[in-house]
Amino acid sequence: MTSGRFGQSLASGAFFVFLSASSILTAQQQAVLSSDQQSRISGILRVAYRDVKDYYYDPKIRGLNWDARYQQYASMIGKARNVDDGLSVVAAFLNGLEDSHTYFVPPTRVNRFDTGYQFKVVGDDCFITQIRPKTEAAEKLQVGDQVIALDGYKVNRTDFHDMQYFFKILTPRAAEQLDLRSPAGEQRRVIVNAKVRASKQLLDFTTDSEYMDLIRRSEDEEHATRSRVMEIGDVAIWKLQSFVLDYDKADKAIGIARKHSALILDLRGNPGGSIDTLKWIVGSLFDRDIKISDRIEKKETKAMVAKHHGSPFTGKLIVLVDSGSASCAELLARVVQIEHRGTVIGDRTAGAVMEAMYYQESEGTDNVVRYGFSITHANLMMGDGKSLEKAGVMPDEVVLPTGADLAAGRDPVLARAAELAGEKLDSVAAGKLIPFEWAPI
Repeated sequence: MTSGRFGQSLASGAFFVFLSASSILTAQQQAVLSSDQQSRISGILRVAYRDVKDYYYDPKIRGLNWDARYQQYASMIGKARNVDDGLSVVAAFLNGLEDSHTYFVPPTRVNRFDTGYQFKVVGDDCFITQIRPKTEAAEKLQVGDQVIALDGYKVNRTDFHDMQYFFKILTPRAAEQLDLRSPAGEQRRVIVNAKVRASKQLLDFTTDSEYMDLIRRSEDEEHATRSRVMEIGDVAIWKLQSFVLDYDKADKAIGIARKHSALILDLRGNPGGSIDTLKWIVGSLFDRDIKISDRIEKKETKAMVAKHHGSPFTGKLIVLVDSGSASCAELLARVVQIEHRGTVIGDRTAGAVMEAMYYQESEGTDNVVRYGFSITHANLMMGDGKSLEKAGVMPDEVVLPTGADLAAGRDPVLARAAELAGEKLDSVAAGKLIPFEWAPI
């Protein structure tokens, strides 16, 4: 969660399966980076070292000898085989903090890869959940396929976010090998080639065409992840896909909810977003001020309080969560539990709950490389005295779709929520209620 959030968590253990010194570099490998490339990556590592020292919430930096760690990782850059290896050293350096919101955002690549599918963890397994039409993925994959391994690495809940970061952000690739098991139990191995779109690392905003292209892409993504409210009988269903939301849109959703006796707040797949939006929504669900958490900063501790405002929704509240619910979504769900305001159902959440700021950085003069770091500037302690980091929110009622449910388009979680709210909605109808939308590539 940021004050204004980008990514997924970096758990500790599995990341070094991908990025440890032994897996990146060996004594037998000959360095192929040019002196300029080594200098630039060394500069990025140096800024990572500095930004954590300057901005990280824990003055003891979690007990790490930060100076010695920097020297250790700086010595690896000269042995890197290529730029990806060098950037992986930077990512591994920060991973030692074992902090979901402190990570490296690498420079934008010339080519953008779209594999044409999405997957997520359900319980302890991972399933294909969405497939973009008219792609190679649509020819080789099926929604509901269980993903056993990705490029030879076993997929499980513990390592999932590390794997996503490595393959989707740090070192995206043009093709991926998947070991799959169908809902019927049949196993197969496929290679899915991504759709590649060339782009520029540096955009020229002095030209109308490039500026408008950026605006259109932003609008397309915003439309695909927009907030949506559906009404079924005396129940309002609010699909809130992120906490990057204007107050007027949040107010409109709450206004619709006030006309009904029950609200189903669907936070599945919601990665978080703005703290201010979180406060606004919490303040709309309670008739009093609510302390969300204590913010433990570098020099002081402050309470994060949602101020009651307007006419709140006071009816029955049911919150839906899954493994993709992170940050602000987890805070809201846990506040609902602690304050006995409603019922949380679904799957255990991501356990990625810190507060961070994004720091944009650059390297070079004539040929500028832009990159950045998300740095945690506050730890968050809930009203019960516990942190959600790496723990997540355990629902009051666990309801998990099976691979067969996903394949058939059934949504047993939303169907169960409707039942609790007093409305009948079968799982097939629930699955069609708020259809998934792909943003254009």
